[in-house]
Amino acid sequence: MSEAVTMSSPTIPKRRVAAWALWDAGSAGINAITTTFVFNRYITSSQFQDPHFVATHSKDAVDAMASTQFGIAGIVTAVFVALIAPALGRQSDGSGRRKIWLGISTAVVVLSLLSLFFVQAKPSFLLYGLIVFSIGTLAYEIAFVQYNAMLAQVSTPKNVGRISGIGWASGYIAGIVLLLIVYIGLVAGSDPATGGLLKVPTADGLNIRIVELVAAIWTLIFSIPVLLSVPELPKNLTAPKVGFFQSYVQLFKLIAELWRTDRNTLRFLLASAVFRDGLAGVFTYGAIIAGLTFGFSTGEVLIFGIAANVVAGISTAVVGFLDDVLGPRTVMFASLVGLVVAGLAVFFLHDSGQIVFWIGGLFLCLFVGPAQSASRSFLTRVTPPERQGAAFGLYATTGRAATFLAPVAFTVFVAVGGATYWGMLGIVLIILIGLILLFFVKKPTMAAFYQQKDDLIPSK
Repeated sequence: MSEAVTMSSPTIPKRRVAAWALWDAGSAGINAITTTFVFNRYITSSQFQDPHFVATHSKDAVDAMASTQFGIAGIVTAVFVALIAPALGRQSDGSGRRKIWLGISTAVVVLSLLSLFFVQAKPSFLLYGLIVFSIGTLAYEIAFVQYNAMLAQVSTPKNVGRISGIGWASGYIAGIVLLLIVYIGLVAGSDPATGGLLKVPTADGLNIRIVELVAAIWTLIFSIPVLLSVPELPKNLTAPKVGFFQSYVQLFKLIAELWRTDRNTLRFLLASAVFRDGLAGVFTYGAIIAGLTFGFSTGEVLIFGIAANVVAGISTAVVGFLDDVLGPRTVMFASLVGLVVAGLAVFFLHDSGQIVFWIGGLFLCLFVGPAQSASRSFLTRVTPPERQGAAFGLYATTGRAATFLAPVAFTVFVAVGGATYWGMLGIVLIILIGLILLFFVKKPTMAAFYQQKDDLIPSK
């Protein structure tokens, strides 16, 4: 039986959908460039470590120190997201200020990216770099809560899966373009003293620092349309004003209410928190496995990243249509099964050369985007529009609460197995646990409030 919804819905202007999706495209500045393929590798290089420590310790020890420092910064950021995101999400519900919060947090992201230009490749800049990087990541996560909550404002019950897929796909496509720009212009080349066609000096990481300027400008440009074209939800004049700390009381009341009336949503939040961390692990540790197990150079990793974004973008856009036909739960199931199979193939066939990672890695990327998009679509389908902020704040909180799973599994399996490729088995395990938990989640029933979208959301 299909999970698709057939109720009548208001028509959403295409320009509004495009404006919303362009914000996802702009996020490639921090996603593809800063946290996945460029700056994270830059800040964890040996250039940021004490020269005496580098000279007196093995490369593995130096890499472990850099990874630990980077990991601690990530943990601190995750704690702040878990504490702040739900309250801000609740604050934006019914306040008529969702776009303001999105604009403020996006502006902080842009300023953080601009500030990363000053992170020279020296030990004295390590702490500054990690702090600025963490602030940008925190601001992005807060902005993403508001952005996700706006999905109900640009979609209808009939096309919410497709619109969610378009948003994710635009991010992947933008990642392709941006990675190509910075790789060709600022990174590629055989001369270690200069980077890219522009021949920018690499001393003190200047070419990478300029990459962050490009990322900041990119994010700023693509973030403007959603603020101009997507109308704000009207303020709920009857709702009582809730202070920041009171928002947590309301959050716990929401959890208690869900426990009494909609445990299915709570089960989904638990399952998605687990498998989303596994999905994050695919991107976080994929480049490490490619380099250490399959011998990929930095340039090859970037090229793979471009190919990965192509595959993920196409699959997410296409599967978005299936989301509306088959339902998000079915899409999540199929995607997670595909991820488990592809991950096991990479693990068991690791001795067969780079071709295994190219095929297996791209198959992993084939399923990551659809799983992410369907997860967002599922929550949007079961949450009333006026509670989207709180719901996605809780979504972010549960996701952050599980962020230790993939790192711990990866580290433990590498330690026990004695080789980096064993980490893939740890990631697969987390995805498999999420898949099992998803078995206990029922097909979504569209929130009744969705039938009132024509009253809540202006058509022009």
